[in-house]
Amino acid sequence: MSEKIRTNISAGVEGNASAGTYQDKTPADSFEPLKAERLPQSNIEDSHDYVVRATAANGLIRAFACTTRDLVEECRKTHNTFPICTAAIGRLMSSALMMGVDLKGDRSVLTLTIKGDGPIKGLTATSDNLGNVKGFVSNPNVLLPPNKAGHLNVGEALGKGKLSVIKDIGLKEPYIGSVDLRTGEIAEDLTYYFAVSEQIPSSVGLGVLMNTNNTVKQSGGFILQLMPDATEDVISKLEEKLSNIKSVTAMLDEGMTPEEMLQFILGDMDLEINDHIPVRFHCNCSREKVSKALISLGKKELEDLIADKKTQDVFCDYCEKHYSFSVAELQELYDSAK
Repeated sequence: MSEKIRTNISAGVEGNASAGTYQDKTPADSFEPLKAERLPQSNIEDSHDYVVRATAANGLIRAFACTTRDLVEECRKTHNTFPICTAAIGRLMSSALMMGVDLKGDRSVLTLTIKGDGPIKGLTATSDNLGNVKGFVSNPNVLLPPNKAGHLNVGEALGKGKLSVIKDIGLKEPYIGSVDLRTGEIAEDLTYYFAVSEQIPSSVGLGVLMNTNNTVKQSGGFILQLMPDATEDVISKLEEKLSNIKSVTAMLDEGMTPEEMLQFILGDMDLEINDHIPVRFHCNCSREKVSKALISLGKKELEDLIADKKTQDVFCDYCEKHYSFSVAELQELYDSAK
């Protein structure tokens, strides 16, 4: 018999092994998840998902918008998530993509984590500036009744806790910022993070809409940010626009593209689309990285694993891929550990 070990490999960071808006709506009787299918990683060329980056009001507003249905559906299949968990990780991955594509430098990586006292327990999404994202849910099988508005109750599923943002742009130490969760609905929590940790007035809209068979129908979001020189006139105009917009999922379900969502919000404020970036669900784990993660356990832990005299199966949290290490291979890792 082999033993199973979980591992969490983040791009750009050595891994470790260890033994704004209420947008989601699904009928209350459609909570049973579909059986997960193991599919090959999708190619960006096969996906309809992408992020746009834009400016408005002569550069006084920065804007991002995305559609992420395909990659959130692939994440759902990979982790066999229940609808409320799909909504939660879908929102977080959309956010990570929009924030990640704005990172400077080669191999820059952004990780968003939420740890809460609700039944989901935690979420992690990691993206880079090339349009790749991966994510997982600590407890992917959570059932809760809809909230009072009839939407998937992500806030209650996450509970009270913290949102952390880790930006690794190749410097000696990564930037780490964290805030207490305001609502657990993620969009509002990110809006609060931008205001408190980065001092950037922002508006974040996120949404995941589920089909009645629990596949992902729509997913996406937007981030709007005011630059320091924004005038009162620009601020007032943007606030008025935001007070009258539809939900992200409503706009996507009407067939709007990310460009059209931004046009709907910022169209009379000299909107300029600057970039169109294809995105995908992609895990960059490898046997080499998992080996390094095992070495990072230290000689004592490796010694214990070797003493079991069993093959050890290491599972990647992000993509569920497993790597088997024989006793002889564990011995080699032990010999190379400091």
